[in-house]
Amino acid sequence: MLILLSNDDGVESPGLAALADHLRDLGTVQVVAPAQEQSARSHAFTMHEPLRVDRRAPGWFAVSGTPADCVYVALHHLCAQRPAVLVSGINRGTNLGDDLHYSGTVAAAREATLAGIPALAVSMDARPGRLDRDRHWDTAAALARHVVRLMLDNPLPPRVFLNLNCPDEPGDRLSGLHVTRVGRREYAPRVSEQKDPRGRPYYWIGGEHRGFCDEPGTDGHSFSRGHPTLSPVAVDVNPPGMVDTVAAWTLRDSPR
Repeated sequence: MLILLSNDDGVESPGLAALADHLRDLGTVQVVAPAQEQSARSHAFTMHEPLRVDRRAPGWFAVSGTPADCVYVALHHLCAQRPAVLVSGINRGTNLGDDLHYSGTVAAAREATLAGIPALAVSMDARPGRLDRDRHWDTAAALARHVVRLMLDNPLPPRVFLNLNCPDEPGDRLSGLHVTRVGRREYAPRVSEQKDPRGRPYYWIGGEHRGFCDEPGTDGHSFSRGHPTLSPVAVDVNPPGMVDTVAAWTLRDSPR
């Protein structure tokens, strides 16, 4: 059985290494991950420049592109057999609520799902001021392994993947895993203008996290109370009932 791993933090991420260590006893692990960090690249593909693939070690490949690039190249070129599952992560920082639209970690899982491969995105809280060597990657990796076993025994429906978020805590301090809906997350809108040494303006975008919607049963609500969360995510883009609703608009007000 082949287990494909990817991420958006890059091929040298300690979270990726922890996943490989914990999943190796379930099957053959193959890693295809970005050569450099690709956080917040969402589902972008590299279409206007060539991709480079560097074999770092047996079964470990670095790709000069996005997480979606990595999964696409793996599935359609590098993998000698069809993977039984794709696991993306462990991301340095959570992917909760609206983060799912921007996350490269989640996009890797989505790309595998589009190709019919069961997929899991894994993220862990990144406390400010804590060094990578002090983070509890093994806690998240062990929880991911547990979820992968469940996925292998209980096949997901087509076009659905799972999104796992784990607190940065020792395993014996974790509260019970909550299965949740994806909720909402709010960030402060911010565009910061600076000047370069030649006096020309440049910009940084993105503000701090403001909070989650306070709705029980959603990922942010449970995670903010100390629980790891597992959320099923569908890739279908058709909102239920809206085709008939919009069709009714057009019948009422046809173009003149």
